[in-house]
Amino acid sequence: MIKRFFSRQLVVSAKLTTLAQTAFAVAIAFGVAPWAIALNLWVNPSLAGDPFRNREPHQIGDQTEAAFKAMFQQGNYPAAERYLEQAISKEPNEPLAYAMKASLAYGNKDWSKLDTYSQKTLETGQKLITSDPLRGNLYTAVGHFLEGAVVLTRQGTVNGIPQAFSRLRQVYEYLDKAEAISANDPELNLIKGYMDLLLAVNLPFASPDQAIGRLEQNASPQYLVDRGIALAYRDLKRYPKALEHVNRAIKTTSDNPEIYYLKAQILKNLGQKEKNQQMIQEAIANFDKALTKKSQLPSDLVKQIERERKNAASLNNP
Repeated sequence: MIKRFFSRQLVVSAKLTTLAQTAFAVAIAFGVAPWAIALNLWVNPSLAGDPFRNREPHQIGDQTEAAFKAMFQQGNYPAAERYLEQAISKEPNEPLAYAMKASLAYGNKDWSKLDTYSQKTLETGQKLITSDPLRGNLYTAVGHFLEGAVVLTRQGTVNGIPQAFSRLRQVYEYLDKAEAISANDPELNLIKGYMDLLLAVNLPFASPDQAIGRLEQNASPQYLVDRGIALAYRDLKRYPKALEHVNRAIKTTSDNPEIYYLKAQILKNLGQKEKNQQMIQEAIANFDKALTKKSQLPSDLVKQIERERKNAASLNNP
């Protein structure tokens, strides 16, 4: 299965940014699930900036938490960059900060920074294992995943497969170690759920329902759970279910332009499939809503939204 995953990297690469921003940058979570952490890490909530857990927070850092919220709750990339600079200065041992920097570098096609921050994610994850085994093993896995992305980016699909395959084996080795510590942890299930969805929507023998179940049952925060499931249903062409989940995400992240972009994609595809001009018009309206905040989005993403809006407009022939 892993070899086939990498052999289809050309298909998957278009989705790597989303995965990186969620799975790596931990695209995801405000602790909603009250799972007991087996490590007995009783951290003072005033000292812990934990966007994944409401109870028994792990010490992550206020600047890292602010960057996470800016990126995933608000869709404000310049603000996220500013917070991340502060996080790296004030919270230098937090691997999530480096993972988010790596994901931003990937989105910006800055391969040098991707390499740098992938290495830092791996290094800080490994160091964290002694004090926080759950998150240390989790971000060691994330670091290896990012390093695999670096290999494929630099060496190409054919030449990079052997090294990337080795990295992916290490990813799941460390994910298994984290899962053995706390199988119901929301941060773990958020990241692993996104990884499983990436595989499930691209491999014919993988089960998207199992990955969706992992997200629904144990991951957090809910808005990123719904966003991930909406992305999966979009790629599976199950558009009514995708629309249901993106609307749920909008209820709690109504200021995030990326959510309206996702809704526009779903409506455009559904309208095209059903030959429904009203849906296509609604899709155009959502593309436009996303573009009202284009100043806070990466320039390449803005260009992509504009291209897709133009395509939708070409279908809008009453």
